[in-house]
Amino acid sequence: MDSRAHMTNEERLAALRIELPTSPKPVARFANAKRIGQTLYLSGQIPRGRDGAPITGVVGDDISRAEAYDHARLAGLALLAVARDAIGSLDQVAGVSKLFGMVRATPDFADHPAVIDGCSDLFADIFGEAGIHARSAVGMGSLPMQATVEIEAIFELHG
Repeated sequence: MDSRAHMTNEERLAALRIELPTSPKPVARFANAKRIGQTLYLSGQIPRGRDGAPITGVVGDDISRAEAYDHARLAGLALLAVARDAIGSLDQVAGVSKLFGMVRATPDFADHPAVIDGCSDLFADIFGEAGIHARSAVGMGSLPMQATVEIEAIFELHG
């Protein structure tokens, strides 16, 4: 049995040696997170480098599927940072309900789900079975700031 099974979400994050980035600020007139009852809606997040700059490119052209997987993981880390800022602790997360993943890709690229797995795998590692979610993974001709991926999420919170 996984020794992390009895850990809190925050303890799992630490055990996995995952450090969350600084929560990005909204770039327009919207909130990064909106809580309604026990549901937390998270606005789309893009991958950013250590310097905070957006990671750009087109998957299937100058970005490989493996690189894009890593970019989806970075977007997932940004989502977690936003969630922690909004609710104080990831221990408040009861589960991940839904992800909507967008991949900036060439018209013939067809592995969008494999890219968004970067975020899905991260959430499963941190939240365990509660991190398994419903999901859409689609291709886009463009994304904000020419980012490679953008992912939004819906989390269920403890009552």
